[in-house]
Amino acid sequence: MSLTVDKALDLLNFFNQSRMRIGLSEFARLAKIDKATAFRLLSSLAKHGLVEQDAQTRAYRLGAATLRLARIREASFPAAIIAAPILEMLSEQTGETAHVSLLAGQTLATIGVVNSKKALHVSMDAGERLPLHATASGLICLAYQRPEERLRLLKGKLPSFTAFTSTEQSAIMALVEIAASRGYAESDQGFEAGVYGIAAPVFAGSGVACGAIAVATPSQRITPDSQAQIVKLTCAAAMELTRKLGAEPPTAYKALRRKK
Repeated sequence: MSLTVDKALDLLNFFNQSRMRIGLSEFARLAKIDKATAFRLLSSLAKHGLVEQDAQTRAYRLGAATLRLARIREASFPAAIIAAPILEMLSEQTGETAHVSLLAGQTLATIGVVNSKKALHVSMDAGERLPLHATASGLICLAYQRPEERLRLLKGKLPSFTAFTSTEQSAIMALVEIAASRGYAESDQGFEAGVYGIAAPVFAGSGVACGAIAVATPSQRITPDSQAQIVKLTCAAAMELTRKLGAEPPTAYKALRRKK
């Protein structure tokens, strides 16, 4: 029994960021077993939700049970705790409100905030949901998604929050392309009047963005010098958090930021 369990679980190790979907024949080849055995092991994993089969391609991908287990792991070693000292430093260095958020469905969930100590500042609450199309955090997350996932996340009618909110997909995609070319995103009053946001991506092991670190400041306080300094510090903070979460920023992203 234990040998069978070991063989089944070993199949999960063949998934990686460049091999996210694997067909039955490829599994058999990689594991050096016959297709009948591979099918039997995969059926057992699917029964427990550890893998699932794409209805069209018939390839296998990691199942929802892995997400549940990941959430349990997160509860015992939460990203919020890891991010806290990084946010504290970022807020101290910039003098502004710093926050971190993770993708949750078609929005971002704020998991950590350090509010500025200045009398006039942007105030945020942990747990606040941020729209992808109207915030710097959302735009930079969209910039580092696969094209098909980007379209899925922007599907449906998008709400307008201020007179400056872009709701047309073409306009949003233009902002996303700018963010991708820079390695950071900006939003001037797109979500809240009088608020200017600058955000950098936090990467998952797959090389796509799983969230963002951002600085929020009153729009009236932004100058070219302060903007450049916030961008530099925010990008550095996001790369630090990425690494402390066990991932590594993509090579292309690191090369892009080195040019700045």
